[in-house]
Amino acid sequence: MKKWVCDLCGYEHDEEASGVKFEDLPEDWVCPLCGAGKEVFREV
Repeated sequence: MKKWVCDLCGYEHDEEASGVKFEDLPEDWVCPLCGAGKEVFREV
C-alpha cells in the first residue's frame, strides 16, 4: 500500500489506513483539508 501527500497543505492519503487506493478515488475527489485536486498529490 502507498501513501500520497498533498503538495499544497501536506495532507496524507494512506491507502492502508483508508482501505482505498489513490487511483480508485473518483476523478473529482479533492483534498479534505485544502480542496486541491488529485493532480497536486505525489507518492511518498
